[in-house]
Amino acid sequence: MSESRGQNRVQLVDPARTTGVIGRLFAEIRGKFVMVPNLFRVLANAPAALEGLMALSSALAGGALDEKTREQLALTIAESNLCAYCLSAHTGIATKIGLSRVEIDDAIRARASDARTDAILKLARSIVVQRGELSDADLAQARAGGLSDGEIVETVANVALNIFENYMSHIARMPIDFPHHESNEASDR
Repeated sequence: MSESRGQNRVQLVDPARTTGVIGRLFAEIRGKFVMVPNLFRVLANAPAALEGLMALSSALAGGALDEKTREQLALTIAESNLCAYCLSAHTGIATKIGLSRVEIDDAIRARASDARTDAILKLARSIVVQRGELSDADLAQARAGGLSDGEIVETVANVALNIFENYMSHIARMPIDFPHHESNEASDR
C-alpha cells in the first residue's frame, strides 16, 4: 500500500479551466470554502460523482442532525477509516463552526458530553467497524441514547457520505490542503 504514498493518483481538475456544471459546482464550493479543496477537484473527473456528493450533503444539512453533530460524525468516521485528508479537513471545518478542541478530540474518539450526540457517534463508529452488521444490542444502545429511527437512518446516511469521501481520499492520495491533523491511532496505543 505504501508504494505511492505522497503521490496523487487521480488527476486534480484545475478550477481555472472549468465551465458548465463543474464550473457552477466549483463556484458553490468556493462559496463555502473560499477555495476548491483537492477532494472536490478529484471528484470533478466524474461530474455525476461530485454532483451526487454535493446533493447528499445538502439534503443531510436539512435533516435532524445539526451542523455541529454532522462535523462530529465526520471526525469519528475519518478517524475510524484512518483518513488523514478528511480528518484534517473536518478538524478545520469543526474549528470554523465553533467546536472546541475538547469537542473535536472527543469526536475523533467517538464520544461527546451530550448523551444524544455520544449515542450518534458510537453508532457511527460501530457502523464503520462492523461494516453495517449491527446487533440488536447495538441498536438498543442507540435508542437508549435517545435516537429515533429517523436519527438512526440519518446517521447511516452521514456514514455513507463520509465513507465516500474517505475512500476517495485513500484512492486518490491527493495532497492535504487543510492544516494537517494526524490520526490519534498512533497516540492511543
